Amino acid sequence: MIQSETVRNTINFVLFQAGWFICVLYPGLPAAGFVLLLVAFHLAFISRHRFAELQFIGAGAVLGGVLDGIWFQTGILDDGSTVLTPVWLVGIWAIFMTTLSHSLSWISSKAWLPFVCAPVAGPFAYWSASKLGAVELPDLTLSLMALAVGWLVVFPALLYLRKSLYPELVR
Repeated sequence: MIQSETVRNTINFVLFQAGWFICVLYPGLPAAGFVLLLVAFHLAFISRHRFAELQFIGAGAVLGGVLDGIWFQTGILDDGSTVLTPVWLVGIWAIFMTTLSHSLSWISSKAWLPFVCAPVAGPFAYWSASKLGAVELPDLTLSLMALAVGWLVVFPALLYLRKSLYPELVR
């Protein structure tokens, strides 16, 4: 494990960004394989509580995948063929979960901060992915509003889940 918290957080941030771009630019099974490598690296070299963090990553990937699946089913998101959540989006949720106890842990410092950041940052990520051709937002205004509401709920819920079930991951 890397000893310096600053170095761990910096690597965590860079790997998340790299993983997001790989998943968005090359959606499909190869991206999912890359995510598995990133998560394995994260657990081996970044995480201080591997088993708890693996559980947390898994829970968040499932919850995020279900949320994205709902958005695909309701027409908020579209990729032209998906019935279920694409594997690359579940992968993004998995690598996103690695940031909540590391490079994005600061967002828990104020109780109101997740409620302000999530409805902006979450939809921005999907909009960015749509601009890169990975997903479509069929009705831009409706899609962004729905994504904002979803992130307003799911992001604080994930932080609450971490605090309640995995307190060792909270700094």
